[in-house]
Amino acid sequence: MTTFMSEEVRAGLALARARAARKSSRLRVVIEDHIVPILKFSESAFEVDQLNTPKLRGLVDIYDGSRHLYQALIVASSEEGDRMVYEFKRMTATADGPALDYDRPDDAPIALLPKGAA
Repeated sequence: MTTFMSEEVRAGLALARARAARKSSRLRVVIEDHIVPILKFSESAFEVDQLNTPKLRGLVDIYDGSRHLYQALIVASSEEGDRMVYEFKRMTATADGPALDYDRPDDAPIALLPKGAA
C-alpha cells in the first residue's frame, strides 16, 4: 500500500512540527532585545527557527526558562531547511555565586550570627 500526501499537507505537517518544537523547548538565546527559542542544543552547536529569527552573531546568553546557563560566542554554521545552525566558538557556564579570588581557610565561618542571638 502506498500513501500519497499532497504538498500542502506536507507543508502543514512541517509547520505543526516546528510550532510544537518551539513550544516544548525551554532553552532560549538572548541577544540584546531579541529572545529566540532553541529548537535543538548540543555541546558544540544549537539550532533555531530561521524564518522568525534575526541573524545572530557574537556574544549571546543562553537561558533555561529564567535561569542563566551560559554565555557564548557564536558563529553561523549552516542552514538545514528552515533551521539555522550556530556553532560555539566559546561557551562559558555561569556561576551561581561570586568568584572566589583567594583561598578560603578550612575553619572560616560559613555565616555570621547577629549580636544578641546567642
